[in-house]
Amino acid sequence: MDSLFEVRSLSDRLTDVLRDYILSGEIAPDVPIRQDALATSLNVSKIPIREALARLEQDGLVVSHLHRGFYVRPMSAEEAEEVYALRLKIEPEAAAYACTVANEEEQIAARNALERHNREASDELSASGALNRAFHLALVVPGGRDITSKMVFRLNVISDRYVRKHLEPIGRNIRANAEHEKILNAWLRRKPEKVEDLIRRHLEHTLLDLRKQLSAAQEESVKKPPARKKRKR
Repeated sequence: MDSLFEVRSLSDRLTDVLRDYILSGEIAPDVPIRQDALATSLNVSKIPIREALARLEQDGLVVSHLHRGFYVRPMSAEEAEEVYALRLKIEPEAAAYACTVANEEEQIAARNALERHNREASDELSASGALNRAFHLALVVPGGRDITSKMVFRLNVISDRYVRKHLEPIGRNIRANAEHEKILNAWLRRKPEKVEDLIRRHLEHTLLDLRKQLSAAQEESVKKPPARKKRKR
């Protein structure tokens, strides 16, 4: 039987697949990642699985423990604060600059990215993070600053689970979509000051919501009584 992946791009494709598993919650954060089971299901050896997990550890999505293997990095209020603080430092200015140099093709790509987000994200929450990431990157990449674009990509990957968390309440996506539309309109009109201000406020709104959600989730977990052990008969 042929492998699910071409050998030439095995590492890249495995990294993408495992990233999607993690971001969708298919791989839980509280149990060791079963490399043997993944290798069997994807019809590859454990070596490229391990290599992909090492790359995802560099991206901040997994952590490794000596003699215990790899685990999905758990979500936390502290991580949300850190990643959004970094996004606020980098992303607004990067997108503002990019709007001044973007060509017509890149403007069309940004518009298409938002249209796809609005069309597909509302129907499938699991896809919202990737589609949101694609839109935000489309606003930055035209700037031609490769290091900045890579940093924005990595920060958006780490943010993915928090974006999904943020969009869980009913109706939350309506405000986010409206903010995206305003950002894109300013970006297409090459209004850098407006773009920078709108993206900063957009990220700040998300962080404020996340603070409340993650705080409430933490309080709920503290209140929840530990599971009772069953008596042996």
